[in-house]
Amino acid sequence: MKNEIRSHLNDPGQLEKLYRNNKAPFAQEFRAIYPELKGNLLADFWHERLNYESDDISWGTGRDLLLVLLASLVAGIVAKLPAFLPIDEEFFYPRNIGFIVFPLLTAYFAWKNNLKTNRIVLLAATIVVSLVYINLLPGTLETDTLVLACLHLPFLLWGILGVAYTGNEINNHSRRLGYLRFNGDLLVMTALLVIAGVILTGITIALFAIIGIHIEQFYAEYIAVFGAAAIPIVATYLTQTNPHLVNKVSPVIAKIFSPLVLIMLSVYLIATPFSGKDPYNDREFLILFNVLLIGVMALIFFSIADKSGKEQNTTDSWVLLLLAIVTVIVNSIALSAILFRIAEWGLTPNRLAVLGSNVLILLNLLLVTRSLFRSVTKKADVAELGKAIATYLPVYFIWILIVVFLFPVLFGFR
Repeated sequence: MKNEIRSHLNDPGQLEKLYRNNKAPFAQEFRAIYPELKGNLLADFWHERLNYESDDISWGTGRDLLLVLLASLVAGIVAKLPAFLPIDEEFFYPRNIGFIVFPLLTAYFAWKNNLKTNRIVLLAATIVVSLVYINLLPGTLETDTLVLACLHLPFLLWGILGVAYTGNEINNHSRRLGYLRFNGDLLVMTALLVIAGVILTGITIALFAIIGIHIEQFYAEYIAVFGAAAIPIVATYLTQTNPHLVNKVSPVIAKIFSPLVLIMLSVYLIATPFSGKDPYNDREFLILFNVLLIGVMALIFFSIADKSGKEQNTTDSWVLLLLAIVTVIVNSIALSAILFRIAEWGLTPNRLAVLGSNVLILLNLLLVTRSLFRSVTKKADVAELGKAIATYLPVYFIWILIVVFLFPVLFGFR
């Protein structure tokens, strides 16, 4: 996208076409390169246009809205397949929850970004193979390798969606960071739509109850399910057609919560030894420790993705650096705990999966911490922060592939 903007800088019509086809990516990439284009009349015009605060909300074309409606309907039908077909819910949902929305979003970005045919075929083949594989995988919800495959498969589909989002520039670090920013914006928009949906649900059920009609069961089984399946699709569409809606909310949330999480995590680490619990002998506590680790790491990554391409704020960088250091400590404790459990009780699929994930996260956090330190000491610019994350994302993807496809075979489907 950056090269396309530069090459068509003197072609207003082509720039407009690029913008209309990919509004959010265009705005993101343009802002990143604008400092080197400042002074060019057309570049200055686009800078003012992209930063103009408008209260108008774009709903796109009628065709776009029809596609969103159809995609939402398809997602709802997929979510309700066990009600329409003789499929066991306990079999269907753990294995197929990720296929309700992710393939549709992948198709949307493949279409928006005009992906090359060979890449579309590869993405489609990967999704189909994953769908067939997970539904043919033997075992029950008490089988460790099946549970691990079901837990990691949505992340695999998330990675495939990321490939579609980056378009034909999969090696572009800026596009990968843009995908992380998109996820932050999507979470904010999804949360807003969920809140609105809950309010609407409460009002609707209450109004019908007043006139003696109880629709709770029907509403929960159909309206709520179709609505829940549609929310991520509608939220994606809104963030892409109206990037100004939430692109200032996500950074504010990250800016507020980063110091709060730093304080909470520090106090939590200090209080843990006095609580009588430890991750070495308490399995549930170790799971909670790892969930906490992933959540904090995600906050750090989203914050850094938002900082990329913007003017450096020393205070924010120091907060992120301290948070990264504390998170490294949390990761080290979790890693030592899982090594202790392996030494005491042997190697299992669950322990190996947690061990591998912790090692990968620790290495990534160390790279990020190093980049943050270089940033606050003025030895590197903000771009290095984003690169420390963007270059490492494929490593997680490879590990997820190993857990989903190789673990069941390596451990004899047990």
